[in-house]
Amino acid sequence: MTTIDTHAGANSSGSVAGSGGAAATLLAVADWLTSTDHKKIGRLFIILASAGALLSVVIGVLLGFERMDSDSFQLFADDNIGQFFTFFRVELVFGAVLPMLIGIAIAVVPIQVGSRSIAFARGASFGLWSWLAGIVMVEIAYLGNGGPGGGNQTMVDLFLLGMLLLIVGLVFASVSLVVTVLNSRAPGMTLERAPLFAWGALVGGSALVFTLPALGANLIYNFVDHRNGRVAFGGNFGVVDWIGWSLSQPQTYVFVLLALAMLAEIATVVSGARHMLRGVVLAGIGIAATSVLGGVIQQQQTMGWDGSVSDKLRDFVPWAIFNLLPILGALTVLGASMFLLVTRRPRIIAPFVPALLSVAAVIVGMLGHALSTISSTNVATTVFEEAEFVFVMYGGLIAVMAGVSYWGPKLWGRLMPTSAVMGTGVLAFLGTFLAGLPYFVAGFADQPAGVANGFSYDGPQEAWNLLSTAGHVIVLVAALGFVAAALTGFRNGSAAGDDPWNAHTLEWATASPAPADNFADVAVVKSAEPLLDLKTGGAS
Repeated sequence: MTTIDTHAGANSSGSVAGSGGAAATLLAVADWLTSTDHKKIGRLFIILASAGALLSVVIGVLLGFERMDSDSFQLFADDNIGQFFTFFRVELVFGAVLPMLIGIAIAVVPIQVGSRSIAFARGASFGLWSWLAGIVMVEIAYLGNGGPGGGNQTMVDLFLLGMLLLIVGLVFASVSLVVTVLNSRAPGMTLERAPLFAWGALVGGSALVFTLPALGANLIYNFVDHRNGRVAFGGNFGVVDWIGWSLSQPQTYVFVLLALAMLAEIATVVSGARHMLRGVVLAGIGIAATSVLGGVIQQQQTMGWDGSVSDKLRDFVPWAIFNLLPILGALTVLGASMFLLVTRRPRIIAPFVPALLSVAAVIVGMLGHALSTISSTNVATTVFEEAEFVFVMYGGLIAVMAGVSYWGPKLWGRLMPTSAVMGTGVLAFLGTFLAGLPYFVAGFADQPAGVANGFSYDGPQEAWNLLSTAGHVIVLVAALGFVAAALTGFRNGSAAGDDPWNAHTLEWATASPAPADNFADVAVVKSAEPLLDLKTGGAS
């Protein structure tokens, strides 16, 4: 395998910056806006979506405050409260977690597989700007009383168009990722030898390509109906009925598949050894991707508990395929990663902590969903489902923390403070638990979902809502702390060096920050750990 020259990228960027004045600034801005460099596209996804992450958590905090006193305290008008509940979900999924995870993959995966660029680079760039235009339109629509159930017809149309545009962007970005992993791998890198995170990008990107167009079709139908008779799809109040499947479980598992691959990738580095159960991890990620079936049927599969044993068995089989297989996949990845660590002497690095906690949070949400789809529990229309969503998507947010802190040094050339990465990761996990767990309890007490006022039930309902609100506040503090640590660390932190983690894959064989074309020469790969091969004298 040949390695890599260079620090050429840094020199070229420095000459532009030093050419002087406003002209140089305009040139630099234009370069970023029109760039087809996947590292810049990925970083823009991460940076722009971080604002959406903070906005979504703020909305979660405000909704929590609204619920703390269901009788008198009121922040939002009754006819707008439903829009804010969907705004929280839309912004967290499509404005934050999903684009940030895609951004990390776009920035990293081409280097991981030994490619000098991403496939369909202009398509990836188009995906970025299409997504950004779409999410801005969605946010404007919500501000103008145009979310699902909104009273402003023009703004509801804008919401539908914005959602369609951002989905087009995310599909373009996903296609670029999938094709890169399939067609742009270094010589000798079979799919079995592809890095675990790249495998996750292939599986997760394919799942998005299969499911997001179905959501886009629903939006087109709703838009046509809303512009005309508003009878076939329920008009503005029917929108959430047709797109709600994309904002709930199991479709949300598709959005966080990269979190599983991220944990497996970082755990391998922490162990300092080749992954003995690599095939098991690849299979686990694939099994977790069966959650794509929820997007195929666009509804949840439930299981009854009445009738004969044969009746229960007939219900159990499809229920298990839709609800238990994704859990099995996630537990397989988690178990294989933990087995690797307990059989070695791990060297814990900061990004491993949020990576592990993110998967733990996602699995809790998965288990909660499996329980809620057993009809005899009677929690499907309560805040129990909101707790599932919080665990899964806040788990995805914690995964973003892990990915940025782990691969950020390759993109920016500097390290984030270890204490900040671990501290904010743990704090975000604790906040997630506190935001979600009380609603598991309140769900069994029949607190209704999507309602902030006028509900009542036996038990300390104010206490459950207060605790959940405190959890959202803690997540917000953790997110703000992580953003601050990233800004200071990647600007003024200690120099990372080319391989700060003593890693195994190709991205750590090139300079930090990575040059424009990634590698001076094409690498020839002989195993799944090509950089480790170099360090051990070519051992396979």
